[in-house]
Amino acid sequence: MTENTSPDEKTIPFYPDHVTNEAKVALGIGVLLIIIGVIGLSVPLGLQPPADPMDTPAHVKPEWYFLALYQIIKFLPKSTGAVLPVIFAILVMIWPFLDNKPDKTKKAARVRFIVTAVLMVILIALTVWGEVS
Repeated sequence: MTENTSPDEKTIPFYPDHVTNEAKVALGIGVLLIIIGVIGLSVPLGLQPPADPMDTPAHVKPEWYFLALYQIIKFLPKSTGAVLPVIFAILVMIWPFLDNKPDKTKKAARVRFIVTAVLMVILIALTVWGEVS
């Protein structure tokens, strides 16, 4: 015996008392789930017609970080609109390995800055356009 328990103190054994109580609770929850399932099967609740994956409602919009891609898909053919961003992402990832020579003039840095600025303006414009359309 430990120091904190006295020999005359009454304790409740874990088995079978606690196990029996837990089994009763599990049985009650199981019965409740079965009742809800039977009610759901016997009285089905249909709110709207079934979803059609080929028909997107006009009011549906993606999250803000996909709005530019959503706009690209609206104006380009579906296959081109889906493949073009992937090709662009792969190009951005491999560009440092393709162009690894040091710059001798400031012209190359200026051209990269202008191209990046134009692409960012296009990306922001497509995102805003996707939000307001």
